[in-house]
Amino acid sequence: MNANTPRHDSAESESGSRFEWEQDAQLLSRTARDLPSGRHQFHRERLMAQIHEQVQREERTAAPAAPAKARRLRLPRPAITLPAMAFGLSAAIVAGVVAFGGGEGVRESGVATGPALTTDIGTATTKGVPQLLDQISLAAAEGDHPTVRAGQFIYIESVVADTHVRTVDDKSSLVGEELHKRQIWESADGVEGWLIDPAVNDSPEGETLTLPDEQGNTPKAHLGSPSYDYLAELTTDPDALLAKIYKETKGQGNTPDQQAFTTIGDLLTESYPPPELYSALFETAAKIPGVVVVDDAVDAAGRHGVAVARLDETSGQREEWIFDKKTHVYLGARNVQVKPLKEEGVLIKPGTVNFTMAIKNRAVVDGMKETPSAPAQAG
Repeated sequence: MNANTPRHDSAESESGSRFEWEQDAQLLSRTARDLPSGRHQFHRERLMAQIHEQVQREERTAAPAAPAKARRLRLPRPAITLPAMAFGLSAAIVAGVVAFGGGEGVRESGVATGPALTTDIGTATTKGVPQLLDQISLAAAEGDHPTVRAGQFIYIESVVADTHVRTVDDKSSLVGEELHKRQIWESADGVEGWLIDPAVNDSPEGETLTLPDEQGNTPKAHLGSPSYDYLAELTTDPDALLAKIYKETKGQGNTPDQQAFTTIGDLLTESYPPPELYSALFETAAKIPGVVVVDDAVDAAGRHGVAVARLDETSGQREEWIFDKKTHVYLGARNVQVKPLKEEGVLIKPGTVNFTMAIKNRAVVDGMKETPSAPAQAG
């Protein structure tokens, strides 16, 4: 797939686009192999950016802009389900997609693997959900939250790991990725960025996320790939915000409610919502059916907390946002298998931690690659 090939608003090009999608689906299914979760996510983000751009083109009556390639590398997410317009791609991606048009092949992750990650499932209840989210919303509104100015960067440091199916010589097994540090920088407008993550990068120095891409395209920020400036313009009215989330994520995820919950969860991790929006996100989450409280959950750093969660009935995974029990400060997130699931012939048992992360530092810095305790570096 060539993510940078312009398309024209005509019946011929639309037919050609769909033919290309089908060709790519066949190619991806043939080349599905084990892939480090971070690189898996990189390809998924490129694909999702294309899908988003195509949806926008189909909805507009004006001449479309050239499609853009996403360069933001978000945290890995298991059990991915893509929009129906992606045809057969979702199955190939869940299996661990390798190839896109550039001819990139399989490469080993710089992160060691071992046994599958496991945990106690914990008790989930709907009792006290509104009260807990109200307390979290108040804590979010009162927290220290500096404004990001033009020229500054959002710095987020986390520790992450996941469990995934690895296939070697046609034999599949469930393996757990070693916990490792991840650092990401992004400018307020989302145009400049840098990522250091051994599960993603070819080099220990990391790689640039700076736009535009090779064709001069700068993807427009949206809910699935937001910038600080984009978030600053979002409504803080919970009802209006939830309506926007449902509208813009239509066709994504296994259900609209689960996708809405996941979308909010993503905004809590590797983005930096302004304080009014940050507080409103929890009020919005309280309006999603099926949200529960888990009495005890542990983030990737080993910190115990209380979780706001929702079970995806299709995948059997429960997505959990973990908060300190006393201060209600956001600690991290994880996805826990609650119901057994077979993937590529491998049984994923209840208690398997499919994904886990913990926020270690979130700050506003003045330069690329600068950390709160270190000066900016060139590059």
